[in-house]
Amino acid sequence: MRLAAVDAAAQALGLAPGLALADARARLPDLVVVDHDPEADLRLLERIADICDRYTPMVALDPPDGLVLDISGCAHLFGGEAGLIADWEALAAHLGLRVRPAPAATPEAAQALARFQTVPAPDEQAALRRLPVAALRLSGETVLALRRAGLKTIGDLAARASAPLSARFGEKTTATLARLLGMRDSRIVPRRPLPALIVERRFAEPIARVEQVLTCLDDMSAEAGRALEAREAGGRRFAARLFRSDGAWRDLRVETGLPTRDPTVLARLFRERIEALADPLDPGFGFDLIRFAVPVIEPLAPSQLRLEGGALAEGELAALLDRLGTRLGRGRFRRFRPRDTHVPEQAALALPAVIAAAPVAWPRPKAGEPPLRPLHLFDPPQSIEVMAEVPDGPPHRFRWRRAMHEVTRYEGPERLAAEWWRRDDGTPGLTRDYYRVEDVRGRRFWIFRHGLYGSEAEHPGWYMHGLFA
Repeated sequence: MRLAAVDAAAQALGLAPGLALADARARLPDLVVVDHDPEADLRLLERIADICDRYTPMVALDPPDGLVLDISGCAHLFGGEAGLIADWEALAAHLGLRVRPAPAATPEAAQALARFQTVPAPDEQAALRRLPVAALRLSGETVLALRRAGLKTIGDLAARASAPLSARFGEKTTATLARLLGMRDSRIVPRRPLPALIVERRFAEPIARVEQVLTCLDDMSAEAGRALEAREAGGRRFAARLFRSDGAWRDLRVETGLPTRDPTVLARLFRERIEALADPLDPGFGFDLIRFAVPVIEPLAPSQLRLEGGALAEGELAALLDRLGTRLGRGRFRRFRPRDTHVPEQAALALPAVIAAAPVAWPRPKAGEPPLRPLHLFDPPQSIEVMAEVPDGPPHRFRWRRAMHEVTRYEGPERLAAEWWRRDDGTPGLTRDYYRVEDVRGRRFWIFRHGLYGSEAEHPGWYMHGLFA
């Protein structure tokens, strides 16, 4: 067992990562040891990344102990790079974190300077060339080979031609060196995809009242609405993240059934969301940043209202579902959507209403003909006892729920084969023979025989699948 990490006090006493635990205890019998938990470390790193979202939405993880922030266009909001770093150091100290920030022109250069720079340098290039070759974060064998060849620093490598280096130490070495020195394009991959639209508000003095938060969200909704109108688009999802001055944050999210950019609608939905919070919104020491994002946008052309005024019926229903879903939960209200399949129980999906809000044309029976499918389906189908002629005769009577039903009329069979292409082994399932039957009391049922006599099942079962109105 070896030490994975040490704090500043242990480091001052001569302990270092990689040291055997037995040797460390021999030096310090009172050493306090905690089991290494990489998953917990990663969760902590992700939480720190959430805090860093206050500086830029372009945040990438650099496990196990690093973060990379693209602060292009953001540093001026904090008085430049020095102001942003000072703000982060103060916030990290408040959270009990020790950090080593380092600004640079490329992600690789920032990572290397943060981990390996020990003495100040006149400029970034000079600082990079003083770093050891371990800053390239290559494999241990490659680093050892570079050192044995007398190439101990980044400057030693930069002074050599790239072709001989690639031939001897691999193309990865020269490519990493080029990205580190800014001679090759290098970008980060943010841990979250950037939303289609972002609006921010920063406050010189933190705001501590919920009414002020709502007023700010109203203004940001209006600004986002104007930007969406210029794009002839509307949003389906809206998210607001409220950053507290002590590093905590709260997320507010709303969804709409139809694309919208109406700030009045958004203001009402955000008020509903805040009122429905199980944990009330706690400003604490106040919010110093609010970020309003529209992750999903869709085309939204101007719509023609009715001559007598008012909104369209579909819009009224969507607005009602938006309010109820925001207050009670997006999954509490559902809407059916048709699917292109011949399997009856899979022909319709019950999706949250905000997802399935757009109207869809359902197949309609021909005029004067009874419907082919019942409105009520049992899931799963219920087993019944049937008297029928073999091998494929219609049912004469059946017992369902301890009651006997005499069949007076029937239609069928409607034969439905199983979807063999969905089975892992490619073998077909059992065939279904459906019958629409009517008993002596005029009640109509939808039953099926599961499997064909002889070829698929020795004794096929019968099931009740639905009831006609």
